[in-house]
Amino acid sequence: MSAKGKEPAVQKDAPTNPRGIPYAPFADKVEDYVTSREDVQPTLRSFQEMISKYQFMELNLQRRVAGLKDKMPDIQKTLETVKFLKTRTGESDPIETTYELNDTLYAKALIPPTDEVYLWLGANVMLSYPIDEAETLLTSRLAAAKQSYANCKEDLEFLREQITTMEVAIAQVYNWEVIQKRKEKTDEEHKEKGTKDGDEQPNG
Repeated sequence: MSAKGKEPAVQKDAPTNPRGIPYAPFADKVEDYVTSREDVQPTLRSFQEMISKYQFMELNLQRRVAGLKDKMPDIQKTLETVKFLKTRTGESDPIETTYELNDTLYAKALIPPTDEVYLWLGANVMLSYPIDEAETLLTSRLAAAKQSYANCKEDLEFLREQITTMEVAIAQVYNWEVIQKRKEKTDEEHKEKGTKDGDEQPNG
């Protein structure tokens, strides 16, 4: 058996979840991972590398979830504002409101009925949209953000399960190595005892 072990790392054609995150390898018997003590350390290193990759993905997803939690209320609030402006007819009086200039500065404004709004698209880009198109765009973005959030939460749960699977596999390999060491020690003691008993036999 080569010291490289049985290559337990995830292969390119390994099964994945719907977002392409690979399942952790699982085997009922430790012998499916290792067959000799020479396989132990390479196998453990491979498992640790996989855990590190899962943890890296977990961290990125946690950041994405945090970003979506901040983003969704803003989209919802903007959508509600657009829906409100859509209800105002040409005969409606202008409404007085305040708008944010920066983090600590606000200004007053009179908003007459309108059929056009400006939306921030990110990266310091703002575009004008007819109200109907703005409502459709914001509705679509909110739905996409909610779906992305649900996918991230599902993937986080999936990653925790894979990390647990790998941690169990590592513990199994460690325990297997301990048992093998005890067996080798016992075999060596029996061998030494047999040699000693043989030396003590009287010559015929």
